[in-house]
Amino acid sequence: MSQNHPDLVPEQAYIDHAYECLETSRAAAWRMREMHEADLGGTFQARFERNAVDETLVKRLVELDLGDAALVFGRIDRSDPEGDGVESFHIGRLAVADEDREPVVVDWRAPVAEPFYRATGREPMGLRRRRHFAVEGRHLLGLEDELFGEGHLGVGDDEGLDRSGGLRGYSTLIASLERGRTGSLGDIVATIQAEQDEIIRSPQAGVLVVQGGPGTGKTVVALHRAAYLLYTHRFPLEDQGVLVIGPNRVFLRYIERVLPSLGEAGIAQVVLADLVPDVTVRGDDPPEVARAKGAAVMSEVIDRAIRDRERPLREDLVLPFRFGYVRLRVEESERIVRMVRRRHRRHNAARRQLEAEVWSSLAATWRDGDVDPSDVRAELRSSPEMREALERMWPVLTPAELLHDLYGSKALLRSAIGRLLEPGAVDLLHRPRSASVEEVVWSTADVALLDDAREALGPRPGRSGRIDEVDELRTYGHIVVDEVQDLTPMELRMVTRRSLNGSVTVVGDIAQATGPLAPSDWSDVLEHLPDRRPPRVIGLSVGYRIPAQIMALADAVMKVAAPGLRAPTSVRLGDAEPSVVEVDDIAAGVVSAVRAMVNGLGRASVAVVAADERCDEVSAALSAAGVDHGRAGVSGLEHELTVVPVSVVKGLELDGVVLVEPVEIAESGRHGLRSLYVALTRSTRRLTVVHRRALPDAMHREDSGAGDSSVEIDQQLPAF
Repeated sequence: MSQNHPDLVPEQAYIDHAYECLETSRAAAWRMREMHEADLGGTFQARFERNAVDETLVKRLVELDLGDAALVFGRIDRSDPEGDGVESFHIGRLAVADEDREPVVVDWRAPVAEPFYRATGREPMGLRRRRHFAVEGRHLLGLEDELFGEGHLGVGDDEGLDRSGGLRGYSTLIASLERGRTGSLGDIVATIQAEQDEIIRSPQAGVLVVQGGPGTGKTVVALHRAAYLLYTHRFPLEDQGVLVIGPNRVFLRYIERVLPSLGEAGIAQVVLADLVPDVTVRGDDPPEVARAKGAAVMSEVIDRAIRDRERPLREDLVLPFRFGYVRLRVEESERIVRMVRRRHRRHNAARRQLEAEVWSSLAATWRDGDVDPSDVRAELRSSPEMREALERMWPVLTPAELLHDLYGSKALLRSAIGRLLEPGAVDLLHRPRSASVEEVVWSTADVALLDDAREALGPRPGRSGRIDEVDELRTYGHIVVDEVQDLTPMELRMVTRRSLNGSVTVVGDIAQATGPLAPSDWSDVLEHLPDRRPPRVIGLSVGYRIPAQIMALADAVMKVAAPGLRAPTSVRLGDAEPSVVEVDDIAAGVVSAVRAMVNGLGRASVAVVAADERCDEVSAALSAAGVDHGRAGVSGLEHELTVVPVSVVKGLELDGVVLVEPVEIAESGRHGLRSLYVALTRSTRRLTVVHRRALPDAMHREDSGAGDSSVEIDQQLPAF
């Protein structure tokens, strides 16, 4: 990276010109919006069209507001396909044109920009030069050139590989990686590497699985892919919608700025609980209960629970009508229930037909059927006995009501479960019945069951018999799921249910699987995702974020936690080895380690990671020592120092990590060692381990290779 490059001044002038054009576009968009705001009259069609234009203008204004993000970050010079000359394109965050509509900056997602990310010495894609800008906002700090063609080395040549590990814009990349973290995930649009770009520009159709170890950038790649697909398939994706599903709210807050920085602010970013209306999720189940609720067979349990609520009468129903009686016999109620079951797939929608059959059957018993069923309905529908009979035969249910009744009755559980689950499942799932469904405390594992019940029950018809469109399940043209390896089969089916066309990108790492039903390979995950097209599995092999010294220590744990997998190759060495400190007093040791790390790193993002049960103690110790800090569950990573429970640390990256009592994490559950592996791989610069109890054996295995400066990578993904 040259800070004295002869082209530094002219390139800075070009960047200044690009910003001037951007400001001109912003001003024009504001003027147009003000013109539309001034005209509020006209026909409904005219107002509708003005609103549509206004919505487009607002979106454009959002795109044009870059904040501190750099507009231009590179340039490519390629052979002119129509002559012997060279044509140049400046690559940036969004497309900018001058007043003559001539392109000044090319959007990074445009086809013409692809060689900026993909060209190599062996496959130059027509390039003669690729230039990387080191920028801070509008200011150009340095340039890095890669030359292609005879006599020059491009990325992909043997000598180039020796020099840069095959990485595009190596100096620019390393400078970016070594910048301090802010507590929020940043985009990588200026430093996307070839293997990442292959994923980002991969075809939309079908399920794409991205397997990536810690630090490979799989999360940010998936978000850039969402932005790329929206750019490439603006219609129909903008109408169909794009959904991003994260593992928890701390993670969502961590990634929330990436898509807006890429000009895509309208993508929904949720946790699974956000997709289930009218319930509040406030707790977690014990592991054995979560495993039972997450099993795919629970979908059949729910179907059987619904079927158990579709019942004939216990005894004949006799009701006074006019100057006589009408009767619904038990045998007739059995016939009606069987018939309605055959004709309807969803429970609630069938209630109206059942009622119609009941009115007809009752009318047939009045003096040889000499009465219209509507007359019977008008006179008897308010009868308490009639309402009770209909509710017994075919109650209209919400998902919450169904599960509330099911969990609260061992008899209903026993009937619905049968032999589908292991012995003891009834006792696992049973809980004391609450006074009302509004008082039920739902768990994260209940979310997928509520969603499955919603699909099987269908929306409740209104008084007019029509279904409110708001109650119908929303589907999306593309779905991105992060940390997918932690989703249960029931949760994966919940994702599939929302896919409009089977287009899904899922990212994760089998070695980091710590969920209730952790998969052993990707076939366990793909079994429950859309199968309209053959799935594709792509691996990320290079670790960009984690220094090799830290990765070596983590790899020792992974070799025990997930013996069939290998860590990604680290592209850089850190400036310090991991520090392991044995103390007599954990609280005092943590305070001392935190102060040393904060002083050593300066202004940086630091986390204290501990087993969930120890976080309150750690936070209290820091408070008592006067150390300002935040809690991840409350404030995300807004503070420079944050106490983060190990259960929500996955996917985050920090400048420094103080890891507390690793053996407690290793003993925290069936996948405790995998959780420890996750905790060890969060730091981009410094790692300090504070412990009083003996370290887990996996952290000091003699054959771990923990002293190596780089870690071997097995690029073969698990077979499926």
